[in-house]
Amino acid sequence: MTQEHPVTPPPELVQQWMSEFYGTVVAPGEATTDIATRAAQWGADQQLAEDAKWLDHNALNEPHLRITPMGESLKEAMRPKLPSLKEQALKRLAEAELTLIVDPDGTIRRALEALPND
Repeated sequence: MTQEHPVTPPPELVQQWMSEFYGTVVAPGEATTDIATRAAQWGADQQLAEDAKWLDHNALNEPHLRITPMGESLKEAMRPKLPSLKEQALKRLAEAELTLIVDPDGTIRRALEALPND
């Protein structure tokens, strides 16, 4: 299970980019989708860093804004900590339990809940 970054281009957009690049309709493969996703994430992270820098500078220089630097708070709010592997597994188990009898006696759930958060 991979953790999702808050900035992930939809598959339709990746396909559109590929089709525009090649001049014909192309279905992107896993590598292309991964590279497009990483590029979008990198760009978004660069923009967020610049926004945080701007906010820190202007928060200190503008009387109507807070005096405390807020850039790190902005980064934390825009890129919250991703759920742990344990939290992801518990969520997937809960989703599976809605449609299947996956863990009738609760053994898997108890084992997952006993694991430390990572």
